[in-house]
Amino acid sequence: MPLPNDERLVALANDILLQFDQLFGVHPGYRPAHAKGLMLIGTFTPATQARSLTMAPHILSASTAVTARFSNSTGLPEIPDSAPESNPRGLAIRFNLAEHVHTDIVSHSTNGFPARNGEEFLGLLRAIAASGSEVPSPKPIEQFLGSHPAALAFVQAPKPFPSSLASDTYFAPSAYSFTNDGGETRFGRYRIVPEEGNDYLSDSEVIGLAANYHYDELAERVTIQPIRFHIRVQLAKPGDITDDVTVHWPEDRELVDFGTIELTEVVPDSVVQQKHIIFDPIPRVEGIANSADPLLELRAAIYLVSGRRRRAARVQEQESELTAGAV
Repeated sequence: MPLPNDERLVALANDILLQFDQLFGVHPGYRPAHAKGLMLIGTFTPATQARSLTMAPHILSASTAVTARFSNSTGLPEIPDSAPESNPRGLAIRFNLAEHVHTDIVSHSTNGFPARNGEEFLGLLRAIAASGSEVPSPKPIEQFLGSHPAALAFVQAPKPFPSSLASDTYFAPSAYSFTNDGGETRFGRYRIVPEEGNDYLSDSEVIGLAANYHYDELAERVTIQPIRFHIRVQLAKPGDITDDVTVHWPEDRELVDFGTIELTEVVPDSVVQQKHIIFDPIPRVEGIANSADPLLELRAAIYLVSGRRRRAARVQEQESELTAGAV
């Protein structure tokens, strides 16, 4: 996918990436956020009910191959799974529609997002970076949160440690426009719910976690039985705000069954493939389109710039390996 023609948007994407680099350091070949992760493959089976919502190709097909990546927060590839900063966890799902044709869902385990646009998010990152332990109160982050109630609510929202990444619920923060074959359009947000239900660890259990607990557990679990999630779409009612990720819709909004993903194995070369794959928050398929959420195009630009940097680092790594082998 190409970069957007909007130079201001691309500049903002680069500014945010540079701020992540300042916060977490530069780790060639890894994402600047959600660096630590694991990829699995499996199958998506659409729900019959989803045809009332959209005519998207993966809803009209009997099944679609999927690639899913679980991840920890931060840009630290070696962050321990017990670190509070590893939450919220991420789950990105790629629906492989044909060769080089796909649509993705990008989600995380806290409902919502701390900023409604890129400028606000950059301000949050800069406030965090300027608030070291040596900085007296009120620190820049304290001032930012004091003047941005949505960011404060996100920071204060519970972020429990799941007993397994397969037993947590994930939310795609942005709304999308869904259109069925009758031309009816409704706005909705994805919600990815574990088939076995949510299950979380106590504080004492978290303290004793091994550094790679969640990914070792996930890799072992999938050898015993498939990991299943149900994808649902929370539908907006007329008047609900659809262009602001910081605004929650009431829980009484209708949930439509979209389908089920069944993950069956870890990608054999998961580390290499994670460096290559670039997820896209923009649907780019018939029947599902962007809302007016300003973060969607920005996130797509950030993911693309980050992905190109990651792939370039992988090429340099391969060239270094070849040079070393020739000596």
